[in-house]
Amino acid sequence: MMSRLLGITKRTLCLGAAVVLTACASSPKSAKNNNVQSAQAASQTQGQNTFSQNELTTAISTHLGVTSESAASAIERLFKDRGRPVGYITGEEGGGAFTFGARYGKGTLWMKNGETERIFWQGPTVGFDIGAEASKVFTLVYNLNDAESIYQRFPGVDGSAFLVAGMAVNYQRANGVVLAPVRSGVGVRLGANIGYTSYTRRRSIIPL
Repeated sequence: MMSRLLGITKRTLCLGAAVVLTACASSPKSAKNNNVQSAQAASQTQGQNTFSQNELTTAISTHLGVTSESAASAIERLFKDRGRPVGYITGEEGGGAFTFGARYGKGTLWMKNGETERIFWQGPTVGFDIGAEASKVFTLVYNLNDAESIYQRFPGVDGSAFLVAGMAVNYQRANGVVLAPVRSGVGVRLGANIGYTSYTRRRSIIPL
């Protein structure tokens, strides 16, 4: 009787050990699979909520009237610096300066999630430039979770202005949101990028 009980006890212990070993062996694999699936889901969500390089190359080429090659060069540089944007602004602007000047614009904010906002912008400028301009502008928008958050003042980022493929680009940043206006044409004023730009729901005559 005693040997029978010992046999049953041994078999029970062996079975329990086997279950524990199986669980230990499968847990890391299961956790790894869950991590991979989570990363894939996050990547897919990010792709769904941001614009691709091809989408923006076509959009910027059409809006600014530049070649696809020039647009691709600008977008490639911006994607390398900032990645995929969640939206963009298409619009037109005008301004003038005699060292100190002003810039006014109007356009539409297009978000990847389908939101759109009519938008105006204005701001003072300081730079080594004299004259006036009227041009179209295409602005890439990063880290904007809510379209309403676009309505604020964006200072220019020091040292961010550059030329690529005949287009002037500079970065503006406020509260984590980054804007990258792209302008094309004769007389683009990189010197005017020192200053700030206020984005508003209504047009304002005073550029402050």
